[in-house]
Amino acid sequence: MKVLLHEMSWVEAKEYFTKNDIALLPVGSNEQHGPQNPLGTDHLIAKALAEEAAKQTGVVCLPVIPFGVSSHHKQFWGTIHVSPKALKDYVKEVCLALNYYGVKKIVIVNGHGGNLNALAEASRELRENGIFISIFQWWPAAGKLLPELFKPEERGHAGAEETSVNLALHPKIVNMSKAVDEEPRKHLAQAEGITLPLDTIDYTSSGVFGKSKTASAEKGKKVLETVIDELVEHVNKLKKSKIEDLAPKPRV
Repeated sequence: MKVLLHEMSWVEAKEYFTKNDIALLPVGSNEQHGPQNPLGTDHLIAKALAEEAAKQTGVVCLPVIPFGVSSHHKQFWGTIHVSPKALKDYVKEVCLALNYYGVKKIVIVNGHGGNLNALAEASRELRENGIFISIFQWWPAAGKLLPELFKPEERGHAGAEETSVNLALHPKIVNMSKAVDEEPRKHLAQAEGITLPLDTIDYTSSGVFGKSKTASAEKGKKVLETVIDELVEHVNKLKKSKIEDLAPKPRV
C-alpha cells in the first residue's frame, strides 16, 4: 500500500483516511548549512525520516513543508525564511485540512530548531480543536548517542553531526572538499543567562558552528538508525492511542 500522500490518487487517499486517523507531516527549512552542505539540509532530513517512518508503520506521510523560521541566517545567500506567525498559521491550515478527512493525530517531524516555538504554539491551539499534534526532532532523539560519536567541538549547526547525517542520506550533494572547522566567535555582551538578538553571521563567517571536517557517512548511519527507531516507536504508540485520552482536561 502507498504511504506517501502525493503519490496516492483521491480514491487511495479515501481508502486510507476512512480507516486511519493519524498522519506524518515533515517540516524543515531552506537555509545555509555551511559551504559543504545543501541549503535544503533541514527539510531533506525531515522528509527522509518521515517517509521511512511511514514505510515502517503504514501511516500516511504528507509532502514536506520546506521553508521555516530562519531569518537569523538571512545574510547567507539562498536562505528563504518565513515569520513564526506565517509558519504557525500555515501548519494549522494543513492540519485542519487533514482533520476534514478525519485525521485527529499528527506527528510533525521537524528538521529545524528555529521552527519549534511556532510549531508548539500551533499544536496547543489545535488541541483545542480536537487535533493532537506531537513534534519529533531528530537531534534530541539521538541525544544519548551523539556524545559517543562526536566531540563537543564537532557538534553544532552544520557541524560534524549534521554533515554526517547528510552524507548518509544524500552524499552526492555534500561537498566535503569545502568543509570547514570554525570556532564560533564570542560576542562582547555574551554571558550566562543572556539571549542576544544576533544573527549567525555575528558568530561565524562560514555558517558552520564548530568542526565539520570529521563528518562521515558511517557516523550518520548510526545516528539515523537510532533516530528512526525512536520515531517509529512513537508513531506506533500514538497510532494506538485514543483521541479521547489525548484531549485537554476539563476545568477543575
